[in-house]
Formats: sequence, structure tokens, C-alpha cells
Amino acid sequence: MTTTFPLYRAAHSRTGDKGNRSNLSVIAYRPELFALLEQQVTAEAVAAHFAYRQPKSVERYVLPALQAMNFVLDEVLDGGVNDALNLDSHGKALSFWLLDLPLTIPLELQPFLQPEN
Repeated sequence: MTTTFPLYRAAHSRTGDKGNRSNLSVIAYRPELFALLEQQVTAEAVAAHFAYRQPKSVERYVLPALQAMNFVLDEVLDGGVNDALNLDSHGKALSFWLLDLPLTIPLELQPFLQPEN
């Protein structure tokens, strides 16, 4: 049996931005969850989740020793923090959006999820 949960129940995120590029990390809370994250949090899934921002490209870098991944999204910040007219277009806001990505999690891994606050 599987259930859908948001990514923030399985991982946390750190971000940075430079110009029109955003770096978003995804770090598993538990090593038991990393294989599932690697399987479902792909560059294609992230690009689809951010389609409304029209990133030019999404690259994923997997860091298995850290149970983490880094995503680089190009041309996703409306020209960069200083050029954008939108409020709160920084990468930090984008990490909250990424952590809302739905994951399908099998019953046996659900005990490793963080509780809903």
C-alpha cells in the first residue's frame, strides 16, 4: 500500500541563488528514504513542478554519501534578485515550493517520515 506525502515529510532543503540561477538541495532526513527520493525527485519531476517559472534547464547532482541531491535551475529567478520586479523570488522561497512536491511512499517507509506539524 502506498500513500502520497509532500517531500518535506522526507527531506529538508537548503538554497542559494546567483544571478538568474537557483541551487536547491534536497537532503533526506533518514538514510532509509534516500533511494526513494533518488527515484522520485528527478530532474524531470523538478522541471515539471517548476514549469510555471519556465526554467531553461534543470540539472540534478546526486550526493549519495550525504543522502542528498542538488538541483541547479537556470533562468528561473526573473533575471535575478536585483532585476526582478516580483517580491520574494529568491531561491529560499523556491525551496519551500520544492518541498511541496508529492511523493508516493510505500507503507514500510512511512514510519521514517517526519510527523506533520
